[in-house]
Amino acid sequence: MQIAFLALFIILFVKGKVQLWMGLFLFAIIASFLLGRVYCGWICPINTVMKGVTWIKKKLHIKNIEVSVSLTKPWVRFLTLGLFIAIFVFTMVSGKKLPVLPALFTIGIILTFFFSEELWHRYFCPYGTIMSFPASKARYAMYIDPNLCNNCGICKRVCPAKAVEKREHHNEILKGNCLICMECSVKCKQNAISYKGSQ
Repeated sequence: MQIAFLALFIILFVKGKVQLWMGLFLFAIIASFLLGRVYCGWICPINTVMKGVTWIKKKLHIKNIEVSVSLTKPWVRFLTLGLFIAIFVFTMVSGKKLPVLPALFTIGIILTFFFSEELWHRYFCPYGTIMSFPASKARYAMYIDPNLCNNCGICKRVCPAKAVEKREHHNEILKGNCLICMECSVKCKQNAISYKGSQ
């Protein structure tokens, strides 16, 4: 599924119609009220290539540069979103076609060569920031069963968006940050994590 959407993105880019991707993104925003950030985990071409970069880094034993605390401040996230909206409005008003999507694609990949995926998913990706608001109220999401969780922390370590927070007796997944990538569910040895509707 990820490869198919990446191929579609490349085809649209080659044909000079990459702006059509915005239609898919707008649909994904609406869907995130129900399904969460499924777009981020399964459709986003940036995330798909980032996964490949991360895999290569692990094979070559390349360590990530530690993310500065200053880059994890909320203002960084909203500044990036503000710039994205300003550029979008400019293109609408001026009629000029700026390569916003290809530029974001390139920036996301370059950052992943040096830092963990968390930096992009949590703080720099304007699409992720937009999606996080409706996703925080999503009907379906990844849940950790407190009766099965032994608080081992594997889910927290494997989450590319650092959407897992440690609680006193079990971990909890923040819906607004979760990419629905299923990494936590696959790696959980207690089978305590599943994607389901809220009770």
